[in-house]
Amino acid sequence: MQTVYYRDRRGTEPVNDFIAGMSPAVRVAIHAQVDRLNMLGPNDPPLPFPYSSQVEGELRELRCHYGNRLFRVLYRRSDRLFVLLHIFEKSTRTVPEADKAMARERWEDYKARMDAQPRRPPRAAGHDAP
Repeated sequence: MQTVYYRDRRGTEPVNDFIAGMSPAVRVAIHAQVDRLNMLGPNDPPLPFPYSSQVEGELRELRCHYGNRLFRVLYRRSDRLFVLLHIFEKSTRTVPEADKAMARERWEDYKARMDAQPRRPPRAAGHDAP
């Protein structure tokens, strides 16, 4: 399986941007958990607790810790991909509704764009690639 960052219509990746703003040690801790997702096969069950847990429906949280700081990456599976939708530093017992709503909104945007017809395939890297 492969993890990908949700990318909005403007081309920004909110989860990646959040992680990039953290200290190097926090980035390493978060990426270590993301690497756990990458090790799963397409027929494997979800990553178990304490690494991941179900939030609602197919929305799951990747549980990342650095010292006493808790980070949660909300993600969903899309065929052979894990789409990292939203990340936040957790300070409450449950996932705040606003964070779940953000993940749901990003998932709906992702699905609408992936299911749109005609869908433009990714361009091959070449001399005109950005």
